[in-house]
Parts: sequence; structure tokens; C-alpha cells
Amino acid sequence: MPLKTLFLNPPSFENFDGGAGSRWPATREIESYWYPVWLAYPTGMLEGARLLDAPPHHITAEETIRTCKDYELLVLFTSTPGFPGDVRIAEAIKDSNPHIKIAFVGPHVSVLPEKSLMDAKVIDIACRKEFDYSIVEYAQGKPIEDILGISYRKNGHVVHNPDRPTIENLDALPHVTDVYRRDLDVRRYNVPFLLHPFVSLYTTRGCPAQCTFCLWPQTLSGHPWRKRSTDDVAREMAKAKDYWPYVKEFFFDDDTFNLQKARTVELCAKLKPLGLTWSCTSRVTTDFETLKAMKEAGCRLLIVGYESGDQQILKNIKKGATIERARQFTKDCHKLGLVVHGDFILGLPGETRDTIKNTINFAKELDVETIQVSVAHAYPGTELHEFALKNGFMTSDTKMVDDGGHQMVQIEYPGLPAAEILEAVHHFYDEYYFRPKAAYRILRKAMFDNSERKRLYKEARTFLKLRAQRHKWVKDNRKEAPAPEPAKA
Repeated sequence: MPLKTLFLNPPSFENFDGGAGSRWPATREIESYWYPVWLAYPTGMLEGARLLDAPPHHITAEETIRTCKDYELLVLFTSTPGFPGDVRIAEAIKDSNPHIKIAFVGPHVSVLPEKSLMDAKVIDIACRKEFDYSIVEYAQGKPIEDILGISYRKNGHVVHNPDRPTIENLDALPHVTDVYRRDLDVRRYNVPFLLHPFVSLYTTRGCPAQCTFCLWPQTLSGHPWRKRSTDDVAREMAKAKDYWPYVKEFFFDDDTFNLQKARTVELCAKLKPLGLTWSCTSRVTTDFETLKAMKEAGCRLLIVGYESGDQQILKNIKKGATIERARQFTKDCHKLGLVVHGDFILGLPGETRDTIKNTINFAKELDVETIQVSVAHAYPGTELHEFALKNGFMTSDTKMVDDGGHQMVQIEYPGLPAAEILEAVHHFYDEYYFRPKAAYRILRKAMFDNSERKRLYKEARTFLKLRAQRHKWVKDNRKEAPAPEPAKA
């Protein structure tokens, strides 16, 4: 029998969506939680293992510590903003159960394994990048020196075993929906722009795009794009439909779901008979024919990373897309009736007051259903992090999140101080949503759906509370800025 293993997305900041399913670890403006997909795979590979997703289930630190008394191995998914708190709860777990082994997984320890192990003696092993088989082998008792992709302490120094090759046969992995059904309450998961309840999973891993800010391809999943067979995906979706007849939407949370046209069209042909409503991620490079096949197969919404309305900034971050292509893609989506949730980032290399105005105007021109506006975060291990450090653009305290886990501005430029970037986030939201067309879309939802009305009311209260806190921070930290000067790429 393997070690009795608990896979943990730990309790952290209140409503923190920062662990096992989040590419952008932070407490959101509106409470939301993604699924701990990464942890679900190895959970399904180990007999007697359990997945505990504390934040959406509102499981306290005290309850988590008590649960860990019954286990021999703890696998904790950590993040850069959450790492200090994750170490503290791991120490409390170790105090309560001195014999438990503790493994940390996730982007932070993938990039900083030596520092993590030396700073936190409670960690027994750190897994680098994909950790599915590394954890399984450790739990099954394989000699530690023979396990690829892990780091650990030995005789007072850190040993780094050779890297583990990326997993090529994704069909050999278990279906995460089987683990969800046993260990999670799917009604606890909420993302404001998705239907509720929803269930998310992956059909691929990796992303060949070279975006300098993007966390997972540079630190966890890698750039090589690997795909499950369309038959395997269709089998899991048929099963998921049977598991949760009340689920309103399924979400394919791949780094880039529709990267390959032929594979996307083939998968759509197998999803269409199931009669599912589903959504996914997308790049603006997707053509009309592919979008049409997706719509006909039940696709409702696309999450699209537009990032900026300035072409030079897109070039600076190696987005691999153009403003004109984004315009055409969005027109195609509107024509087909595909809903779009647009993601934008303020504070990327090259940002100025003028480029922020351009991006706001670009977003209004696109007029997608909903938007999310984030501040640029330089996560360790990303090219953006190296750029910001090299050029001295990191703020003096370099805090990534506040005491509640909300995003703080970590990068500022000559002529564009941190407080002004954060203030621009809310100015962006104001200009976008306080337009008659955008306001009507929100009110229309509330008018005809009572559950949606309650959800929108709760989300509005949460957002306005954070808004007030950020306004105070901006006021306290505002400083006079010299004339704007573009940051070099």
C-alpha cells in the first residue's frame, strides 16, 4: 500500500483563489474559485488518497490540521503570494502529526526549489513542474534518489534530481471528474462569467505561445503542447453529464483549447451529440470556421486574453497576435453568437498613460460581454520577472498582494507610478461598464433570472468593498510623477 496521501489546496487568505487551479493567484474582486485540476490527477492515481480543496469549501486551518492527523503524506499546492501562509499551516500540521511527510508542488517551488527548501525546513520534498508521477512514486516508496523531478535536503544541502520529461500520454492519466465526484462539492465553485454550477477540466497541457507574463507554460505545464485523444475527452464528458445533470456548463480550462484547428473540429464533432453547454479559452488567432464548429457543438463563451490595445505592448510581451486580428476575431464571435469574456492587463512593458487610454478605448470598441482588468504581476520564473528586475521596475516593497490576498501593483515605470496603475484599473471598469449598452446587459440578466439577480447583488457588494479599500491605498500612496516616458521592452 502507498503512503496514505492527502492532496491539499490549503486555506489561505479569505476567498483566495490562488492555488491548484489558478493561473493568476489572488483574491478576486468578486469571489471566485477554479477547480484544483492539477491535484486531482495524482489523487486518482493513488489508492486511499483524498483531495481537500479548502478555500471554496470554507474549511478552516484548524479543520485542515485535524484532518491531516489521519495521513502519512501531505501534498500541498502552493503559490508565490500564498507561500508564507502555506509554510505556516504546514508547520502546524507537522506539529500535530510529526511523522507526516510534506511535499510542496506548484510554480513557486518549481522555480525556487532550493530557496523554498532552505527557507522552510518543514518541506521534505519539492516537486518541479508536472508532479503527477513524481508524487505517486514517492508515495509508493521508490528510493528518493531515483525519482525524477524532485528536490530535497540531504546532509544539510539541497539535492536536485534530474528533470522529469513532460508527460506525453495524457490518456493514461485518470479522469479528474471521478475525483471531483467523490471529494468535491461542485456547487461550491463560482466564476462570475460562467454559468453556475459549472465543472472545469483539461483536454490538453502546455502552450507553445511565448507570452512573457504567463505563469504556467514557463513554470509548470511547459511550452510543448500535448493533447488527450478526442475519444478520451468525449468519454469523460459523457460521464460528467451523467454525474451532474444539474450542472449548467462545462469549462475546458486548457492554456489554449483551440490551438489546432483539425483537432478542435474533430473534438467538436464528438461533443455535439452529447448536447452539452461548454466554454473554453481561446486565442484571437482562431479562424471563423473553427469558431463556427465550436458554436454548433454547444460552445457558449470564450475567455480571451486581449491584454492590451497597443500593438507595441503586444510585441513587447511576445503575444503573437495583432490588434487587427483581435478585432476580426471578436467580430466573428459576435456574428456567431459566441459570448466573449475579455482579459486585459495594465502595467505591461511599454505602458504609459496614453497606452492605458488606448486599451480602454479598444475594449469599448470590442464591446465583449464581460471583462477582467488585472495589474501586471512578475511571477518568479517568468520572462517578465527577469525584465522587471533587470530594469529596476519592481516597486520598493515588491508586494504582490495585500493582507487580503488582493492584487497590488508590483511593477511601475518612469512617469507611471504604482498608485496610478492601480487607479487606472477601476477607471477602466467605470468607463467600460457605465455605458448604456454594457449596463443593459447586466440588468437584463438580473431582470429575468432570480438566482442570477442574487448572485449579481452579492458580487456587486464584494466589488464595491474592495474598490473602497483600493481607493484609500491609492490616496495614501499617490506621488507626483514626471512626464510619462515609455518603458523599453
